[in-house]
Amino acid sequence: MALIRVVKYDGAPDVLVWKYPNSELGRWTQLIVNQSQEALLFKGGEALDLFGPGRHTLKTENIPILSSLINLPFGGDSPFTAEIWYVNKLNKLDVKWGTPTPIQVQEPKYQTFISVRAFGQFGIQIEDTRKFLQKLVGTLPRLTQDELVNYFRGILLMNIKEILAGYLVLKKVSLFELHAYASEIAAALEEKIRPTFREHGLQLFNFTIDSINIPDDDATTARLKQALAQKAEMDIIGYTYQQGKSFEVLEAGAQAPRMGGGVMDTMIGVGVGQQLAGQVAQAVGAIGGELRPAAGPLTCPSCRTANETDSSFCRKCGTALHPPAAAAAPAGNGTAAGKVQPVCDDCGKPIPAGSKFCPECGDEYRPCPQCGTDVGDSYSVYCPHCRHQLLETCPWCEQEKVYPGDKFCRKCGSEFD
Repeated sequence: MALIRVVKYDGAPDVLVWKYPNSELGRWTQLIVNQSQEALLFKGGEALDLFGPGRHTLKTENIPILSSLINLPFGGDSPFTAEIWYVNKLNKLDVKWGTPTPIQVQEPKYQTFISVRAFGQFGIQIEDTRKFLQKLVGTLPRLTQDELVNYFRGILLMNIKEILAGYLVLKKVSLFELHAYASEIAAALEEKIRPTFREHGLQLFNFTIDSINIPDDDATTARLKQALAQKAEMDIIGYTYQQGKSFEVLEAGAQAPRMGGGVMDTMIGVGVGQQLAGQVAQAVGAIGGELRPAAGPLTCPSCRTANETDSSFCRKCGTALHPPAAAAAPAGNGTAAGKVQPVCDDCGKPIPAGSKFCPECGDEYRPCPQCGTDVGDSYSVYCPHCRHQLLETCPWCEQEKVYPGDKFCRKCGSEFD
């Protein structure tokens, strides 16, 4: 064995801790510590003498703690055993962190569960060499930057889940607005985990969040983005979701005119009123190139029912027709077999036989089963013409039975027409 040994380490910059492989050291061993390093001597698993940057000769004066343990002979050159650990004291500013798997969180604005990923970086420096080696290294021959991140990943993930959930659930911040709070979230997360790093002899600083994103293959997110895109398009054009659906239904009806009344049924199913349905159908009919014939009856573009030439709305489905010619004179109000010639309760125009809607204004025709009068209001209890009872229960409270001749509800007191 050489009487004088030179010990030094010039390794990769991402190595935080390195152990000198030979534990037999002779007296007068030269220990070289670079400017950004510290060296610590261990004996029997106990941290003893610490050396800063410079050249150090391992002799009694430089290793007082170790000398007292092994009782080196004064002036001798016999070997002794001790472990030398080098610690990198440089500031590491590029320590990457990220969520290995997406985090499931509930989006507060749209009340749906979405997968979220977060990525960023932080800076560390070994602040207390003794504490760091005793708590983190143990018997490992070396410790790299990636191994350190793996060690603290569980702490990072636990706290990032807690803080993200706090912003989403407690502060009601939408997932699509979290980037505006990235600096605030990063500061809160750094404050949360700094004590844990300090317990292990590390100083934490410059904690940042580079990205909070959603996986592209997440089906829930894809549907939500599609819905938001449709909503933005409708807001720009200026119509609602129900109106947009009615456009689709009526356009399909214009392309397949033999559908008949199914178009109106579907339209009512999505909550579109007759007046809106007529206007939409008129627009779709104009786009589809359907033209009003020069003479003869008007054909409804939706249900293909033939209407009088002066009709403004289809008498079967209520769809708006092309602008009518001058209205014909009423046919009169004569009666036949107890029936009256019905007139629209809204505009007063005659309603042709077999009609479901007024051909003039498009109002729904609700005939009295006794005389055929258009009773109009769905809350009418009696026919205004023949006083035939139309409803059996009160239309307001829907509980009390109505008897012939009653003028007020016996339960809620509402007056009957």
